Amino acid sequence: MKNDTLLAAIDLGSNSFRLEIGRLSLGQIHRVEYLKETVRQGNGLDSERLLSDEAMQRGWDCLARFAERLSGFKKQQVRAVATQTLREARNREDFLSRAKQILGFPIEVISGREEARLIYQGVAHLLPQTEDRRLVIDIGGRSTELIVGQGLEASVTESYRVGSVAWSMKYFRHGQLDESAFDRAEIAAKAILDEALSLCPRNAWDVAYGSSGTVGAVGDILSVAGWSQGIIDREGLAWLKRCMLRAQHVDKLRLEGLKEDRRAVIGGGVSVLMALFDLLDIDVLHVADGALRHGVLFDMLEREDEHEDIRATTVRRLQKNFGVDLTQADRVRRVALELLTQLSPNVPEHEPTRIRRKLEWAAQLHEMGALISHSDYHKHGAYILDNSDATGFAVSELHRLSLLVLGHRGKLRKLNVDFDDDAFAMQLMCLRLSVILCHARRDPESQPLKLSCSGTPDRQFKLELPADWAKQYPQSTHLLNEEVQAWQKTTWNLVLQLD
Repeated sequence: MKNDTLLAAIDLGSNSFRLEIGRLSLGQIHRVEYLKETVRQGNGLDSERLLSDEAMQRGWDCLARFAERLSGFKKQQVRAVATQTLREARNREDFLSRAKQILGFPIEVISGREEARLIYQGVAHLLPQTEDRRLVIDIGGRSTELIVGQGLEASVTESYRVGSVAWSMKYFRHGQLDESAFDRAEIAAKAILDEALSLCPRNAWDVAYGSSGTVGAVGDILSVAGWSQGIIDREGLAWLKRCMLRAQHVDKLRLEGLKEDRRAVIGGGVSVLMALFDLLDIDVLHVADGALRHGVLFDMLEREDEHEDIRATTVRRLQKNFGVDLTQADRVRRVALELLTQLSPNVPEHEPTRIRRKLEWAAQLHEMGALISHSDYHKHGAYILDNSDATGFAVSELHRLSLLVLGHRGKLRKLNVDFDDDAFAMQLMCLRLSVILCHARRDPESQPLKLSCSGTPDRQFKLELPADWAKQYPQSTHLLNEEVQAWQKTTWNLVLQLD
């Protein structure tokens, strides 16, 4: 990526939506603009995990304003991620389908562990590079992330369903601030966060940092009140709690440094923060400059380099964990990419790298389900991908891979997928043809085969075979003829042409 390129990260949080725009300069990203809007989407999630119409509208309105600022940005310059509220919401697709249209860019729902990893990247990149072992905490609206790491590498990444919005709604209803509410909120938070004791014990880290949201709000309040800038300690937290108890209600809380958009959720946030101080034996918490959105920006840079892309490392780890036959996986990968190269004139502009990588990863993982059972192994592999916390991947990316793994063999009717997506159809065709050509688990003679495609509205693939090739490989030719029949059940056709 060239110097002076503008990059934008959007964080669709449970309490706030944030837009960070930075300029790339010699491997660093310098802020150009930062926009934040309090959307409180987490408040609109009911007991059935359904987002209210009002909460969705607030989100759409905010994204419309962000979209205006991002006018002129290209797809590869923008990445938007959504966190806990949209992880939970059963009707999230209702929100996301319109949100993507309004914003003009894809929106990825990321897992809790992926959110934790990106938070650490954001914090670590904006800290001096030392050998300190770091504990990083981020109390969001509906989740809290805990990370232990050193340098730029995180060793522990966890996410818990505890947050300032959720806890304020549950334990500080109507804004009441009293001792019993704090006691109940802290006990409930500790019950959920208790397992962090074994993951983040006091002897596993040297310095504790807090990112964004609640930590930033508490740090601002304490700083204005006379505590050291950028420092939260037990004494300061105890003073803040006393101030809140004296006020008795958030509407009566008068604290310099407390922003209006944070007032309604300060009770829940502080109770979770105090629970973490007690559980993890934190004496001093440093307020970090970095946050999720910064991690997203730096992750965009790494994704530009195939060798730095953390997703490629995750794929290799999955191959190892599920005993994938690496020779066969690489064989299928190479042939699939050869076929995709032949379709390159049909690949949308700015999409070749993305489409190629997804196909490559699907080929590398297409047999991962065989460790569970060889029967229906493609179904097992798809299930694993759909239910994994795979580092670096968004939920939607994993689902796309799962569909390719599920669809690499057998009938195509089982796929609940839009075959009008030309890119997906090309990926699936190349993968299925590669699996067929490599069925004997040896390198096939694929060079004489020519694959071409006519996209919308014709939607036809044509595979040209030399007549002598078809005679030399009768089993492969038989399987290819069966493949012609399989695609007739979709909106696409496959034509075999013998020369």
